[in-house]
Amino acid sequence: MPTSHPTSHLAPVANPNATSSPSPSSPLSSTSSRSQQQTSISRIRSIANHMAAPSSTRFSAEAVPQAPEDPLYGLKRAFLADPSPNKVDLGIGAYRDDNAKPWVLPVVKKADDILRNDPNLDHEYAPIAGIPTLTSKAIELLLGADSPALKEKRTTSMQTISGTGACHVGALFCARFFRGNKTVYVSDPTWANHNQIFSNVDLPVVKYPYFSKDTKGLNFAGMKAAIADAPEESIILLHACAHNPTGVDPTVEQWAELADLVAQKRHFPFFDCAYQGFASGNLAKDAAAIRLFVERGIELIIAQSFAKNFGLYGERAGCFHVVTDTPETATRVASQLAILQRSEISSPPLYGARIASIVLNDPALFAEWEDNLREMSGRIISMRTALRAKLEELGTPGTWNHITDQIGMFSFTGLNEAQVLKLREEAHVYMTKNGRISMAGLNTKNIDYFAKAVDKVVREVQ
Repeated sequence: MPTSHPTSHLAPVANPNATSSPSPSSPLSSTSSRSQQQTSISRIRSIANHMAAPSSTRFSAEAVPQAPEDPLYGLKRAFLADPSPNKVDLGIGAYRDDNAKPWVLPVVKKADDILRNDPNLDHEYAPIAGIPTLTSKAIELLLGADSPALKEKRTTSMQTISGTGACHVGALFCARFFRGNKTVYVSDPTWANHNQIFSNVDLPVVKYPYFSKDTKGLNFAGMKAAIADAPEESIILLHACAHNPTGVDPTVEQWAELADLVAQKRHFPFFDCAYQGFASGNLAKDAAAIRLFVERGIELIIAQSFAKNFGLYGERAGCFHVVTDTPETATRVASQLAILQRSEISSPPLYGARIASIVLNDPALFAEWEDNLREMSGRIISMRTALRAKLEELGTPGTWNHITDQIGMFSFTGLNEAQVLKLREEAHVYMTKNGRISMAGLNTKNIDYFAKAVDKVVREVQ
């Protein structure tokens, strides 16, 4: 019986006794060998394909879909890529001087010198709640040093990763401990990140009317009606000053009506304060709404940022504050905030907080800081005045008083998306699609160009 040979999984085995086999040196032998090798490789690939999993990742497109790019950062990327020498950046809200350059506040430079020359400076961890010399002065800045809430020790404060971090801590605290209606009512429109911050901790978000497209001002009647209709003990998000993105704020009298309504409905105010001192140039004036609510005895929370008013954008310095009813409540709240903070960032960053603390605790530096604030807010106010005047001088269709009626970093121009895109395409002017512009992006060198571009697009695109 012939000997049986096992079959190889890699290649067929030739029979050495077969007389029909060509000699190894013949062309036919070479061709046959190559054919056998190709067959072997094909079989290996087939086996490997059958053995491989359908996908090598657990994070398929179905599990992790591609997210859209953040609109503001996408706008900035497009601006940087634009080679036009006439391009104008009116997108991201960061202060620029009259040369369209970032401005490091002179008082921040002085504080930085003090910090770097401190022989006792180290890089140890900050306490979980942050630097006490910052948090204690930060709450004074908002409430006033003579606030009854401070005197009665009914507050607690925690240093955060700027205003965004403060909003997140507040959202997380409400999700975990608030016993009222956990729906958050936000203005329409509001800072886009508010929606994500609250949604990330499973707090539902509902919009209340705020901006009137007809008047380009505040829809106060609609705002009041929505807050009145909200279930009792709802969370009401309020912009303390310089509303982002509209630049439209309630009047002092309107704030008083809102405080009455919030107290009547036992709502829980969540103030977002990102522009204190930057809006009007007056720290106390920009905190007036918060102080009014505290004076009325309303329990509330505050997210505070030092990005804009100190120019510490990338240093992420901010605070979260709770104003409550008794010292005992404040102590309990502080204990839980510490646990939340410890589990997320352990302790907050030091550099920006130290800079702010140095300025807030030194009377001479504090006074210089107020001068710096007046310079920044004053330049923005002058740009509002100049832009309105130029548009009116050009006879640009429409009314433009809203440019000077609004306040702070941003202005809702009233331009529609088609006009915005036309400006970007033809004039290389970059702003968000809803027509919001950062007034800080305008200066004496580009304001004529911008006004003429707006005039042209308003006439050509409806």
